[in-house]
Amino acid sequence: MRPYIYFLLLFLGYGVSLATCSFFPTNEVWALTTFKEAIYEDPHLVLSNWNALDADPCNWFGITCNPERQHVTKINITGSSLKGFLAPEIGQITNLLKLTLHHNNLIGTIPKELGFLKSLKVLDLGMNQLTGPIPPELGNLSGVTKLNLQSNRLTGSLPAELGNLENLQELLLDRNKLQGTVPAASNSAFSAKMHGMYASRSNLTGLCRSSWLKVVDVSYNYLVGSIPKCLTNLPNASFQGNCLWDKDVKQRPSTQCGAFPSKSHQVPKSKHRPTEDVPKHQKESKPTWLLAIEIATGITVGSLFLVGLRTAFHRCNSKPAIIIPWKKSTSEKEQLAVYVDSELLKDVNKYSRQELEVACEDFSNIIGSSLDSLVYKGTMKGGPEIAVISLSIKEEHWTGYLELYFQREVADLARLNHDNVGKLLGYCREISPFTRMLVFEYASNGTLHEHLHYGEGSQLSWTRRMRIILGIVRGLKYLHAELEPPFTISELNSSAVYLTEDFSPKLVDFESWKTVIARSEKNSGSIGSNGAMCLLPSSVENRHLDIQGNIHAFGILLLEIISGRPPFCKDRGSLIDWAKDYLELPEVMSHIVDPELKHFTYDDLKLICEIISLCIHPDISRRPSMQEISLMLESRIDTSVSIELKSSSLAWAELALSS
Repeated sequence: MRPYIYFLLLFLGYGVSLATCSFFPTNEVWALTTFKEAIYEDPHLVLSNWNALDADPCNWFGITCNPERQHVTKINITGSSLKGFLAPEIGQITNLLKLTLHHNNLIGTIPKELGFLKSLKVLDLGMNQLTGPIPPELGNLSGVTKLNLQSNRLTGSLPAELGNLENLQELLLDRNKLQGTVPAASNSAFSAKMHGMYASRSNLTGLCRSSWLKVVDVSYNYLVGSIPKCLTNLPNASFQGNCLWDKDVKQRPSTQCGAFPSKSHQVPKSKHRPTEDVPKHQKESKPTWLLAIEIATGITVGSLFLVGLRTAFHRCNSKPAIIIPWKKSTSEKEQLAVYVDSELLKDVNKYSRQELEVACEDFSNIIGSSLDSLVYKGTMKGGPEIAVISLSIKEEHWTGYLELYFQREVADLARLNHDNVGKLLGYCREISPFTRMLVFEYASNGTLHEHLHYGEGSQLSWTRRMRIILGIVRGLKYLHAELEPPFTISELNSSAVYLTEDFSPKLVDFESWKTVIARSEKNSGSIGSNGAMCLLPSSVENRHLDIQGNIHAFGILLLEIISGRPPFCKDRGSLIDWAKDYLELPEVMSHIVDPELKHFTYDDLKLICEIISLCIHPDISRRPSMQEISLMLESRIDTSVSIELKSSSLAWAELALSS
């Protein structure tokens, strides 16, 4: 009898485990999977164990489930450098208590679908790169105690619906670009020694309704108006760095607040008045014929409403309730219309395809190509010479998220303005025929890569190479230290350095599109090589994604410039491995120098080798910043004509050519 009992218990245990797995909501697994799909850069591979075929996500990184393992209750992925969009499908995980995605690189807007998370206690999206307004739907999160949206690029006004968060204790909205007034006011004067001790909150609106509120930080935005009295007695509140009227709190200078409403600006009064304020003559009874017309109109409107409701019901049954932005919808035009952020590109020139077709001679003047793009040369009518980069992707592979990424990259490139950085003149976006193009100023001398490896070595004398290095340093210093937020070149190498007629370098970032296009159906894997014997590794995994990556890549680029060798050759391996025996030994250091060069300056070579060693140091903390590199080079490298003349008779010919 006992063996049967054991068998029965084992069978029951197995049945319970099957029941537990089978009852895990498929929509929650689907929501997490689509979240992963919307992330196109995961440098630390934190989502590597998120397997769509796994019906139980409770062991996935950053995921916590309830004790019964039936629902996802927490998502906590912080400081992981995830780059991508926040999928609206997260709103399907209705038992979620905490959503913490702090300190990543999320872009795009905050999905309004997060308002469906009625059980949520903590929403932390701080320190990302999110744009657009704060969705009013977040006011539906009545149970939330902490809302952190700090250090993003959010715009628009603070939604009054935030006042519906009755349990809110901590509100962090600092370091954004929010405008308007703080939605917190009362119909009568408010004064209390201890926050939260009122007789009634019926008179209060906005944030004044949140009686548990203890921390409010809205500093460093562009808010106007006055600081609400109900928030002045909080244990921890910060309003500095805005355009508020409070003289006791340090605010922005008036020059930064000029575009915002002044104190004299009054909020328009509501057109809706309370019933008791309506004049009596408006309340008098209406004629019988007017009532008959109103009844007939009401019946007609009601019938139309029912028809519309029935149509909507059938439509909902036949289509998903939420658009999946990275998958195709029925109408491409509808989908792109939904995901175009008109504010993002309002200050960037938009060219028509016809304009660029004329400028580029019917797109016949191709000056470069890759698996990802075609590059055309053209001349605008009465304007400058241009380089047009056309993305090589089919319309059926283009998605809403790619569209947002395209807009974001165009806006990011448009803010660059430096003599040693390629200038984006505008973009082209058309649906028929499908077109996504970037328009840059044209650098007539091609790329540094072409001159180093396919051109005549005599064109790049030692002094000219030093000038190119200094120009690259100035460009990188601007991108890393003078822009906020900083900008990095996604794949810094000699192909990213374009040369003008006088050999002045310009940094251009064309490679940033590889990652996003590789996520399309067109390219499911890494981008292959062109079969040449000596080439740059160009897989997505080897892209330099941050400032430290740029510093390391700059060290390799320096070595390429002075040696004339590519960073990698199939027959000779890595350039760094080849050069490491020479970099720190003065007696053999000259073996690094390009044999095409007839002369070089030993002091310059010694300094360059020193910087190369620092830039490629395995300990990231010991690598110099571009500011430090700039100081080292600018103070010790002499690129004057007199130095060239002393060193080489060829300089006379070069001087004559450049004059």
